[in-house]
Amino acid sequence: MQADTNPAIRTPKIRKRNKNKSKYTLFLMALPFLILAFIFSYLPLYGWIYALYDYRPGIPLADSNYVGLHWFKTMFSNEVRRLEVLRVLRNTMAMSSLGILTSVLPVIFAIFLTEIRSSRFKKYVQVITTLPNFISWVLVYSFAFMLFSVDNGFLNHFLMDLGIIDRPLNILASDNHTWLTMTLWGVWKGLGWGAIMYIAAITGIDQELYEAARVDGAGRFKQMWHVTIPGLMPTFFVLLLLTIANFINNGLEQFYVFQNAINTEHIEVLDLYVYNIGMLNSNFSFSTAVSLLKSLISIFLLFFANGLSKLVRKESII
Repeated sequence: MQADTNPAIRTPKIRKRNKNKSKYTLFLMALPFLILAFIFSYLPLYGWIYALYDYRPGIPLADSNYVGLHWFKTMFSNEVRRLEVLRVLRNTMAMSSLGILTSVLPVIFAIFLTEIRSSRFKKYVQVITTLPNFISWVLVYSFAFMLFSVDNGFLNHFLMDLGIIDRPLNILASDNHTWLTMTLWGVWKGLGWGAIMYIAAITGIDQELYEAARVDGAGRFKQMWHVTIPGLMPTFFVLLLLTIANFINNGLEQFYVFQNAINTEHIEVLDLYVYNIGMLNSNFSFSTAVSLLKSLISIFLLFFANGLSKLVRKESII
């Protein structure tokens, strides 16, 4: 049989072969990350089985009593635990709501940062505001302790030297405005990092739009209002929808280092509650049941945010 020598016939075959080769190459590049995601994100889901047993540390799971949905029913039938779960859900939703309300701050910061004419000063501000994101919450608490501690805190010494207060203020052990305080610490830590994506989005806005606005007589603030902000809205809404999907996930580290016996009532969010119940009270089965409930709520919120994205933006986020 004579081989095809017509270039018009060979070209589609070569393109198809190269396309398949490119797919396999991309898959092999992504394979290590897929394996890591499976090991650290999906394989631990086997631990959900502990919610169906009355597990005690030191006793093999096979020798533990199978209780079925007992721990899930306890969350609603036992009045003490029902009130505890409602309390931590209230704290979680309150802090998440404050997080959503303050999500506009990185947008504002990014807009004003790009308006700075001095590139050197702009880089200095961006580096200073981004560095806290790479500091662990343990170091953040150490910094807060140096500022606000009763014995050696800078603020108490400063206010007492000025004669404004007579005795030191125990700010860290106070339960006043706990939700707001934790939100402000989160804003301080993540403001610069959160603005990076918006700065990238601003650089992607067509410069001809600014030139047209200047020709029409628009000043800097009108350019920001009519060009920059509309250009940032798609990015903002995508991140907002992802935040809604993560509404019930506050994390653990921040609240763990700042918690104490006085502010536990308002600082204990769902992740911290699961840790306290499981690790401190050794009730692994009940904490697993609460964590499973949290995961189910997160999945519901993810699909809700995806439906909202389809309704508003006509695009899916998953």
